[in-house]
Amino acid sequence: MDLNQQGIPIGGARTAVSVEAGLRAYMLKVYNWMTLGLALTGAVAFAVISIPGLKEIFFTEVRTASGLATQLTIPGWIALFAPLALVFFFSFRLHAMKAATAQMVFWFYAGLMGLSLAPVVYVYTASSVATVFFITATTFGVMSLWGYTTKRDLTGMGHFLMMGVIGILIAMVVNLFLKSSGLQFAISILGVLIFTGLTAYDTQKIKETYDANDDGETMSKKGILGALNLYLDFINIFMFLLQLLGARRN
Repeated sequence: MDLNQQGIPIGGARTAVSVEAGLRAYMLKVYNWMTLGLALTGAVAFAVISIPGLKEIFFTEVRTASGLATQLTIPGWIALFAPLALVFFFSFRLHAMKAATAQMVFWFYAGLMGLSLAPVVYVYTASSVATVFFITATTFGVMSLWGYTTKRDLTGMGHFLMMGVIGILIAMVVNLFLKSSGLQFAISILGVLIFTGLTAYDTQKIKETYDANDDGETMSKKGILGALNLYLDFINIFMFLLQLLGARRN
């Protein structure tokens, strides 16, 4: 058996290098899908905000003492909650879908999120939206890199953070009736912390579920699900930070 200078079989070294290269290519594909999903969401949101005919379909402007607010139309309310229903459907039915179908559902979901986010983003100034997006991208990048490189098992942290997500959802529903600015502030801070942590956890999970022996169909479906998880982490960090740091239009 041929050995290298470290005493590792040459064939084994070549296999390890091949797996590492495959993992990098797989992760790059996941990030590309996530980035394209974000770009589609941004494009749809921009179109809804910029085109008067589309804007009137989904929301109307209302002037309040604190600044500009939006009121959703019936299609706007449907667009607001449709992504939540679709993401549950996608998660439970992914195993039964072909990879091409799963990818189309992902693009449809990203577009639908653009409709959902447009009325929310509209009340903030363009400069503050751009600033918060830059902060979000930096935070996401740092945490995703840490999740990819750390040797620490983040499984326990991930399970704890998922319970936190459920708690935030309950608090958000309660605050729809209470309309408490203090509770909303606390929800926004916890949301940033939870989804920042989930970015690292999801990145590590995507890395660990990579299997070089998977066929192309299985690997693609795993990658799409990973892209969806990272996409949701990014969107949630952005929205919670926007509530904390965004400057409303006058």
